[in-house]
Amino acid sequence: MIPTAGRSLIMGFDAAQDPAAVRRQIGVVFQAQSVDEKLTAYENLWHQGHLYGLHGFALKTRIDEILGRVGLADRMKELVETFSGGMARRVELAKGLLHHPSVLLLDEPTTGLDPGARRDLWQYLQTLRDQERVSVIVTTHLMEEAERCDRLAILNEGKLVALGTPTELKHEIGGDVILLDATHDAESLAQRISTRFQVDATVMAHQSRSNQVRIEMENGHRFITNVVEAFPGEIQAVSVSKPTLEDVFIHRTGHRFWTETAEAAKD
Repeated sequence: MIPTAGRSLIMGFDAAQDPAAVRRQIGVVFQAQSVDEKLTAYENLWHQGHLYGLHGFALKTRIDEILGRVGLADRMKELVETFSGGMARRVELAKGLLHHPSVLLLDEPTTGLDPGARRDLWQYLQTLRDQERVSVIVTTHLMEEAERCDRLAILNEGKLVALGTPTELKHEIGGDVILLDATHDAESLAQRISTRFQVDATVMAHQSRSNQVRIEMENGHRFITNVVEAFPGEIQAVSVSKPTLEDVFIHRTGHRFWTETAEAAKD
């Protein structure tokens, strides 16, 4: 695909002008499975190596090395169809790393993995970053995974809405995040809170209801008593928390992260 505007440079190579050089620099792990289940782990990597011009003893040595790194050395001769989801994902990762890429691209790499396999994958990605100096670029809809990143870009409807470390992004909100569950009319309650206390109170849509009023402010625990006493019977539940990455998303876009993913799922 030819870009309509701008440039994309990976390790100094232009993706549009020199795609072959870019391919040599990157490894890719797709969201959808790309391993052949009717082949063994070793055979999957053998054919992958041929695509990158590897062959013979050098290829065999590299396959042994990479399968050892992803913990599959003792299962290399077994068919992938006999593997668990986490093991098959490790074969995918081995394919992406076989040719010593400088940049590893992963599209929702933990899709379908159980919590243990997800933890193991992230531990290995950290090893790649720290010991082999591989730059790892991950797309994810899971905020707890985004927290693990050194640098984070948040996209909304194709536009970049936030960029920085997770800590930097959460610090931009500051203070506490207060959520008030309104008994009746959340819009009316938010307007009256804003007027009385001179704060920015907004109504947030929720998966099952639209009665939450959201406020960002310092010392939120002190404010709760005042607002509940000011509007007796109109607030049925209160929560106070430190900012999360989802709060950053709400702060920058005005809606919850789930709204974006739910609409994508329906499409």
